[in-house]
Amino acid sequence: MSGFNGLGMHLGNLPRLSSAKTRSISAENFTGEKGKGGMAEPGPDSAARDLGRGWKCSPCISIEPGETRLLAGIEEPGAIQHIWVTPTGHWRFSILRIYWDGQEQPSVECPIGDFFACGWGRYAQVSSLAVCVNPASGLNSYWEMPFRKSCKITVENIGFEAMTLFYQIDYTLTEVPDDAAYFHAQFRRVNPLPYKDVHTILDDVKGQGQYVGTYMAWGVNNCDWWGEGEIKFFLDGDEEFPTICGTGTEDYFCGSYDFDLGKERGGYREFTTPYVGLPQVIRPDGLYDSQTRFGMYRWHIPDPIRFEQDLRVTIQALGWRSGGRYLPLQDDIASVAYWYQTLPTAPFPQLPDRDCLEVI
Repeated sequence: MSGFNGLGMHLGNLPRLSSAKTRSISAENFTGEKGKGGMAEPGPDSAARDLGRGWKCSPCISIEPGETRLLAGIEEPGAIQHIWVTPTGHWRFSILRIYWDGQEQPSVECPIGDFFACGWGRYAQVSSLAVCVNPASGLNSYWEMPFRKSCKITVENIGFEAMTLFYQIDYTLTEVPDDAAYFHAQFRRVNPLPYKDVHTILDDVKGQGQYVGTYMAWGVNNCDWWGEGEIKFFLDGDEEFPTICGTGTEDYFCGSYDFDLGKERGGYREFTTPYVGLPQVIRPDGLYDSQTRFGMYRWHIPDPIRFEQDLRVTIQALGWRSGGRYLPLQDDIASVAYWYQTLPTAPFPQLPDRDCLEVI
């Protein structure tokens, strides 16, 4: 047995012996090498200066404005199994990128908050299988990420101030099966969505793979219900019409009837479950929080959407207008698409600049 686990099989594999080697990268062991953790010397200002080497001497790193920091550089086959980070500063100003097998093109490029299903830069409890967000800013990913030659993980600080980052990347060194695909995640934001346009979650994907998740940070610019729009998956040559067509935004995220329990029961109801959730509702406060904002996720772990050649994913933004007619909305919509596919990774659209990423 190689020690490689598929998502959803971890409990079943736990009793089985494996020759895989467990490693972990953090500020206390930058390379993840065996027997190389906790070797930092305490500096003159260190809290461990009276205790010496082997105590808590290097728990975190600082990333300066404009700096890109290498978090992980692994040069053997294996799989990332868990990533934990707790970043300071504006979560849209920390850009996570992951590169597989020496590619120059990242397969993951995403603001760090959105990647961990917290797109509005504020804590919201997320208790799911793939992503957990815990008090006060513990961001965790359990997406399994296999690689055959190498893995490079970086964080870029595009903000105005230095950021402090505590992090731990847990992985295994092991053989990777021939049929294991590579993890991808892509961020997009449109603010506002042009009138009668659809929001594109993902397009220009080429290769074989499976779509495994969606996170959306949706800011509403109109009154009334905003989620009548349908999500559509265009698979393997679909052009005008998709193979998979949803029936409404809250339906895709496995809720119903506007996520609304009625005013007497509090209206919108947040929820977080293993596969789907509406973990964040930011309600107007009559002053500076003037807009209603939502954070939603759906993980296709038991129901991946498989494609053989290409994939495009879009979602409509629809509300209601007079006469029982749909209103095409012009909302602030950000999304993260998560999928596995064969390499090479096609170039992503250029990430929005700092001002277009910022949540205000």
